[in-house]
Amino acid sequence: MIQNDTIRLRAVEPADVDLLYSWENNMDLWQVSNTIAPFSKAQLARYVKNAALDIYQTKQLRLMIDALKEDRVDETVGIIDMFDFDPYHNRAGVGIMINRKWSGRGLAALALRLFMDYAFNTLHLHQLYCNIAASNSPSIRLFETAGFKLVGVKKDWLKAETGYEDELLFQCLSTLER
Repeated sequence: MIQNDTIRLRAVEPADVDLLYSWENNMDLWQVSNTIAPFSKAQLARYVKNAALDIYQTKQLRLMIDALKEDRVDETVGIIDMFDFDPYHNRAGVGIMINRKWSGRGLAALALRLFMDYAFNTLHLHQLYCNIAASNSPSIRLFETAGFKLVGVKKDWLKAETGYEDELLFQCLSTLER
């Protein structure tokens, strides 16, 4: 398992479907996840079943973030996703979501660090990247603190309530090159 004293990153389990259903259908998160329609429990159950497939087949990986307390799971607090996995160029995108009730406790930073260690040292990726709305200051701080650098701006990329906003592209090279 991928863990430290505070959190554990683990595979998605069938028991997570109800939690995923509540998070994926939270309209407050849809702008961040580029979701435009709700998911059914049946769709999420199929997703969980396919999540067991090899990362080289699916080109993605979702891990649940569990908060630990005295070496036992306290609560599942979020999700970290790898997407656009490209084993030829050794790169992938990363996104993270922490349940609002757990935000501000440093768990996203711990999860991202563990995930980066896994991506760079186990999967031997050369780089990770993320796309963040210019207005999402907490995510920008999170990824910059983890060593991601701003490498590009996509102008008017995201449709927002007030019009359009820029999307920022951040990149982090493996620790061997940082």
